[in-house]
Amino acid sequence: MASASALDIHVRQVSKSYGAVAVLDRVDLHVQAGEFLTLLGPSGSGKTTLLMVLAGFTRPDSGSILFGTQEVIRLAPQKRDLGMVFQNYALFPHMNVAANIAFPLRLRKVGAAESARRVEAALEMVQLGGYGARGIHELSGGQRQRVALARALVFEPRIILMDEPLSALDKQLRELMQLELRRLHEKLGTTTIYVTHDQREALTMSDRIAVIDKGKLAQLDTPQRIYSKPSSRFVAEFIGESTFLDVTMAAGVCRYRDAVIKADGAPLRDGRCLMMIRPEQLQIVDGAQDGMNCFGGRIVGRVFQGDTMRIEIDLGGGDIVTLRVPANSAGLKSLPADGGSITLGLAIADTTLLPDGG
Repeated sequence: MASASALDIHVRQVSKSYGAVAVLDRVDLHVQAGEFLTLLGPSGSGKTTLLMVLAGFTRPDSGSILFGTQEVIRLAPQKRDLGMVFQNYALFPHMNVAANIAFPLRLRKVGAAESARRVEAALEMVQLGGYGARGIHELSGGQRQRVALARALVFEPRIILMDEPLSALDKQLRELMQLELRRLHEKLGTTTIYVTHDQREALTMSDRIAVIDKGKLAQLDTPQRIYSKPSSRFVAEFIGESTFLDVTMAAGVCRYRDAVIKADGAPLRDGRCLMMIRPEQLQIVDGAQDGMNCFGGRIVGRVFQGDTMRIEIDLGGGDIVTLRVPANSAGLKSLPADGGSITLGLAIADTTLLPDGG
């Protein structure tokens, strides 16, 4: 639920170049009030530049940015009424926790009593009650991240921007903080834009994900649709694990070799296209099955990966797909030995066809 003070954000035709390199190329983006939207993309895709443009630290070459109905493209960062959490937290080492959190209030000339009340409330919000007198050097990485978040929230901004704030944490703590940040967002309902290159992080935390590629918006959708119905090969490869089979479309009928392939959704244009295969969507079947596209092959390799076993299957003609099964007795019992024949089924509802290239 959006906070009453949360704002929509409209990014319209925003471009930014450094010399001959277009870092942002006519980006259009609408972030809904109270939404948690993640900007996701590889290094150099333009996601951090877009965040810095929103924050006011980078001036775009052209375009418009509205916070609600206010044009902010020429507004200084400190006048945009937004909270910012940086990758390195940017805490002041000579100040204690309370003074760090109170810093934005001091800039806004909030009185001492009100400032103390807000700092304590912010500490409680990030589960650091009683930590105000501690030095920054006394805190763990996760605690520093929470202090940075409390500082961004303490003056009750209508928008929060986060630039890979969990990247310095170890895997277990990072996953814990993802859930805590999501919980806090659901409680506050503040419009939040979050930058990461971590696909699982984006899928875990976001209401919607904006995938950025070479300065352009490649796809904007919910985590579920970004994963299951990517709009291009780039998105499919960047989000999750995929292999692809060459298929042909003619008169609305798709074929893989001689077999007819059925898929949900409108058919693509006639010609060569791609069928996306997610390892966890494949099933081992005894033969042809209603509601499934089926493929025969042989096992050519397997890798134990803890909770799952990754199986490579040769379909012939140079096509190799990956199957992932639970690494337990039930999951492994159904597997033939290496070199053995196997039939795979892919539900029609899980069959995704993509245009060839990009």
